[in-house]
This record gives sequence, structure tokens and C-alpha cells, in this order.
Amino acid sequence: MTDETIRIEDIAQAPVEGCEAIFCDLDGCLVSGGHVYPNVREFVARHSDRLWIVSNNSSDTAETLSRRIAVIGLAVEASRILLAGEQAVRRIAASRPGAAISLYAEPPIRDLARALGLRTEARKPEIVLLARDAGFSVRDLALLIDDVQDGAPLVVTNIDTVHPDDRGRPVPETGAIVAAVRACVPSIRFTSIGKPAPDLVELGLRLSGASPAACIFIGDNAGTDGVAAAAAGVRFVHLRRMTANGPPAAGALAMPDAAAAERSI
Repeated sequence: MTDETIRIEDIAQAPVEGCEAIFCDLDGCLVSGGHVYPNVREFVARHSDRLWIVSNNSSDTAETLSRRIAVIGLAVEASRILLAGEQAVRRIAASRPGAAISLYAEPPIRDLARALGLRTEARKPEIVLLARDAGFSVRDLALLIDDVQDGAPLVVTNIDTVHPDDRGRPVPETGAIVAAVRACVPSIRFTSIGKPAPDLVELGLRLSGASPAACIFIGDNAGTDGVAAAAAGVRFVHLRRMTANGPPAAGALAMPDAAAAERSI
């Protein structure tokens, strides 16, 4: 494996020949909101047998995301989608079965936590888990800080402050909430498995059975995707998006948000 970063401006330029597995970021790389970047549908279809989505998404589970991106023409099986929110919940459930947790998250993540036996309504949580939560309030901020200062460890799914919408404009992410927490308590400590931590990439390597030297990671953010790839020993391909996205073309399919998708099923 080489430490040299490869830079491309179109996913069709990705050097995939000979790769055992292709790990790829989602937001800002394959899609921006409900907008699919040029050549992405063809790339996903052509390499579906070795493509893995590795994303800091903490609103969806693999199942809900697979259904949502299918609406915009991206067929990726749930078994090949690794998400920071879902994997954080699964890790807690595996290491602390039946734990009482204080959970700030969207419905798909809350439903998964309950399905895995975690107790999400506890007054004195053993763990606080913060994912992307569009309804997070000042009251929630106070409760989270109180629980952590009472001794509950804080787990954060990821530290991204934003992700792009259809127009390339910033949508607040989990890291924006973390910034609010830190503004109140600068010394607060937390753990996270989302990129730039290598956990998700390493999980992809284990599940795919691929050698790190025979893989690439395609991402648009060198500070998260690139750092995670390097830490896992995987070559990074930096897909540089040069301009903000325009709105989807007339008649383009729109990807529903996670909550809407859940309500419609």
C-alpha cells in the first residue's frame, strides 16, 4: 500500500482495478441530499459486488438507508452499508447487554436500540449516546450535561458538524450538537466510532475479508475519510467536489428523509 493520496474530480476516475473491496463515503461523495452526482449510479451498479458504503450517517440504519437510496437509483444491500449511528448502538448492546441509556437520536436509531434490548427511558442512564437528533433542544442539552456530570460516559456517533443538502448548503450534524455541549462544558470527554476514527473501515475490512492493501477508500473529506482510511491501512482516494451542487434536475427523484421514510413503511 502507498501512503500517497490519489485525487480525482469524478468517481468514474477512481482506480478500482484489482481492488478486493471499494469503501465509499455517502454524503458529499455519492449524493448531496437527494441529488446524485454524475456517474455515481453507473459506478454503484458496476461495482456492486465489492462496494461498501462507510458513512458517518447517524440518522438511519443500514436497512432504512438502503431503502431511501434505492428511491434515487442506488441499489446497495443493507449488509454492505456501515453507519456510525447504527454501529455505535450495536457496539453498546454487545458490550453492555440491557444497559440503561439516555439516547438522543432519530426514530430509526431509537427503534434499533430498543430492538437490541437497550433501555432507552431510564432516569439514571449508564451511558449517554448522542446521534443526530433534529429535535434536540436546549432542555435536552441541559439533561445530557447533567447525566454526564453525574458519571454516565458520553458516546458520540460522529463529530461531523454538517453534511450537504441538495444545493450543497450545510445541514447541522451531530458534531454541531457536540460543539454546543463543549461550549457549556469545555472539559467534557466522549468516545466516538465515526470517522476519523478507523472503526468503521476496520469493520468493513473484517466483513469483506479483504486485505487493506487491496482496497481503496473514496471520500470527499481528507480530514475524516482520509484519516480513517490511513489509520486502517487503506489507500485514500480524495474525490474533490469543486463547486456546490445545483438543485436536482426537473423530474429527478427525491430521497425522503429518514423520519419520513420510516413513517411511510
